[in-house]
Amino acid sequence: MFVVRYSLCCATTNNELRTTNNEQRTTSACLPRYHYRMSKVKNRSAKTPAPKRNGSTAKRPKKIEPRVTPSKPDPETVTISGYVVDESYGPDATATVDRKDVSKPDPRIGQAGQFPYTRGIHKGMYRDRLWTMRQFAGFGSADDTNKRFKYLLDHAAGTRANTGLSTAFDLPTLMGRDSDDPLSAGEVGRCGVAIDTIEDMHRLYADIPVDEVTVSQTINGPAAVIWAMYLAMAKQRGMDWKNIGGTLQNDILKEFHSQNEFIYPPEASVKIVVDTIEFATQHLPKWNSVSISGYHIREAGSTATQELAFTLRDGMEYVEWCVKRGLDVDAFAPRLSFFFNSHNEFFEEICKLRAARRIWSHIMRDRYKAKNPRSWLMRTHVQTAGCSLTEQQPLNNVIRVAYQAMAGVLGGCQSLHTDSMDETLGLPTETAVRVALRTQQILAHETGVHRTVDPLGGSWFVEALTDQMEKDANQIIKAIDDMGGVVEGIHQGYFRRSIAEASYRFGQEMEAGDRLIVGVNAYTDGNEQKQVEILQIPHELETEQCDRLRKFKKNRNQDGAKRALEAIRRAARSNENVMPSLIDGALANCTLGEMVQAMADVYGRYTGGPEW
Repeated sequence: MFVVRYSLCCATTNNELRTTNNEQRTTSACLPRYHYRMSKVKNRSAKTPAPKRNGSTAKRPKKIEPRVTPSKPDPETVTISGYVVDESYGPDATATVDRKDVSKPDPRIGQAGQFPYTRGIHKGMYRDRLWTMRQFAGFGSADDTNKRFKYLLDHAAGTRANTGLSTAFDLPTLMGRDSDDPLSAGEVGRCGVAIDTIEDMHRLYADIPVDEVTVSQTINGPAAVIWAMYLAMAKQRGMDWKNIGGTLQNDILKEFHSQNEFIYPPEASVKIVVDTIEFATQHLPKWNSVSISGYHIREAGSTATQELAFTLRDGMEYVEWCVKRGLDVDAFAPRLSFFFNSHNEFFEEICKLRAARRIWSHIMRDRYKAKNPRSWLMRTHVQTAGCSLTEQQPLNNVIRVAYQAMAGVLGGCQSLHTDSMDETLGLPTETAVRVALRTQQILAHETGVHRTVDPLGGSWFVEALTDQMEKDANQIIKAIDDMGGVVEGIHQGYFRRSIAEASYRFGQEMEAGDRLIVGVNAYTDGNEQKQVEILQIPHELETEQCDRLRKFKKNRNQDGAKRALEAIRRAARSNENVMPSLIDGALANCTLGEMVQAMADVYGRYTGGPEW
């Protein structure tokens, strides 16, 4: 039995804030985020009704009252997300076998590769193919990151794993600004790679066969522009788009919930995402045009159940907008992908992924009437929790990441990224990156976790927790439906409030000593010692990037660039799919910032919704 000690549907803000002068991020990566002291838990959802927008009749969702135990539980019995765990579990906890035929699992559990996919989306899972070891890299210039990509590929050679590259962009790129923009000063190449032009894109993937290696691009606000540059680069290299596989994160909804790296208003932003889904459906059958991301929601402070519910409802929002566009659900749904966080609460993370697959399969089959079984599958990338890493005793992060990675694998992910131990201090060093990759390789080749499918399936505890997380997530999804959907919830500030309250509780629990974090509020011996080297990005890199950009713009066909930018504005004004004009803009040597601004001339720029 599980008892939730506070409302899982109360509200959000984020820990990554955009500033007005230099758009620098304050990230939660260095700060532990913990919940509320149990004796003080309250539901603080706003009691005043949200103002109606444009005649909307959507109402704020009904407050979900917390379910509490008769007496205060021992903190050691409560999970990070607030579930009170029983001392032991037996057959009475939940049904695990089919009542009609006890030799078979209960239908809601089923078998791997079969609806509802609780146990995994493939019959043989890792016995047939290991998960993709997708390491995240990006810093400094395109040339620096290209070297790191090659380093990762070389160190993954000779394994059974299918290795993929995941690209991290610097803050100006994430915000759709060129390196020479005044607001980019001091941030170029600092937290990722600086990409301003198609020339940078060529340098980033130089000598890498992008039609053979899958590439993930972690970018959202200007995702369509970056993708257009990538496709233009592939076209210039003579590659057939039909052979190019990869993933564009492109999940703009979670930016409004948590990360704040948005550019345009919510409606225009979702429209552009639908443009990319439509274009990929027509031209790139191997490309995942959106990775619906709960990861950043969790990094901002949500519970696991909020992450689960908000992520799935965001995915549903994209499906609904695509269907309104006139797209056949079975034409695009098989290429939707998901991205979840794997935090420290080991069993919660496993059950979250199992529940996610089950909920999504029912949503796609029953709510959206998808006929193709591939549309029912949830393909999932998992990354270990950056927000769980500590600046104190950073070597301990190796152990945290290892456990989190194992939870992702036992939960049935299709690809996995393991964080480097030094990411709370700066960009990862080569040594830290190698340890992170070796963590996955040890997991794959030495632990035996790949030998059988869903090895924890049928456990009374695991199945009971999976059931409870499914039930609670569906309750939150229903609340979002009742308020009119995700976009309306953004305008009401619902998601920010929910995450803010969960994050606050977590912090209070840690401060009260109800959550022990090794090296932070317990076992602090040695904190004063320097334990790892920190990678430094020289300031000269920014100067060199701006000089390169200036020469690029000087040597291009100026009239051709102007015509291409006007074509982008025309496509936006006429509500056309903007992808063809963006690709033409990249081929005409327009910069990232110019193409982003061309759309902003039509859509406007969003300054943010209600904070509380």
